Amino acid sequence: MTTGKKATMSHPWSLSGHAPQAALQSQGFALLAPYQLQALAGVPAAVLADWLPQWDRLAPDAYLRDGGSYRSRRHGCFIQAFGSRDDLTLVPLRPHWQSTDYNALHGGIDRWFEPLETALSDDPRWRQLLCGLGKVFAGSSAGTWYIEAHQFRIDASEGVGRPTPEGAHRDGVDFVAVILVNRQAVKGGETRVFQAHGPLGMRFVIDQPWSALLLDDARVIHETTPIQPTGPAAVRDTLVLTYRRDGFQSAN
Repeated sequence: MTTGKKATMSHPWSLSGHAPQAALQSQGFALLAPYQLQALAGVPAAVLADWLPQWDRLAPDAYLRDGGSYRSRRHGCFIQAFGSRDDLTLVPLRPHWQSTDYNALHGGIDRWFEPLETALSDDPRWRQLLCGLGKVFAGSSAGTWYIEAHQFRIDASEGVGRPTPEGAHRDGVDFVAVILVNRQAVKGGETRVFQAHGPLGMRFVIDQPWSALLLDDARVIHETTPIQPTGPAAVRDTLVLTYRRDGFQSAN
């Protein structure tokens, strides 16, 4: 983990008044309030209520190497052509792969997860969300994003749950969006963002559904601390979207 000066902020919405693109450019990350994400993606808050039950149907993650059973997930891949028009294509089911340079705990292996439900991947509002964020990350340029979507549930009902068991890390992509979907009956889960090549960092707890943390993966390292239960049905649900220009990560 990068060490050095760290600032603690409860909700650094808008990051000193910067637009998301400006914040990403100036410091490598931006934390969006729910209304900011909705405005950027053109997706109303009611959409989350429509999608939320899907997190109750995630499949157990069979690849946890810390011996835990606290994580469930689904996974899907998309290709977005961005520029003069948006064109989002669902890719046939493929494994999630990261090198050990980016994920020392789970890297170096093909991980096959259950696919996203078609009710999500075929939803026009889902496409709006992915393409809207893709435009933010692309700025004024044109090209192609290779997008991986991960639905996560961290369940702390039986003890500690670890949102990032691999610790502070980068993902090996260009940009990452971490969207909080639901958080209930838990404590902890502090998100920490550090400069990849510098001493500065920031930490905060994301606790409002539809909040989004946008990350320039080359410039910052991130992690979320473990969560503990404060009551029954103790869960933290997120949607993580990664955007990469040079194809999907693979062993070949």
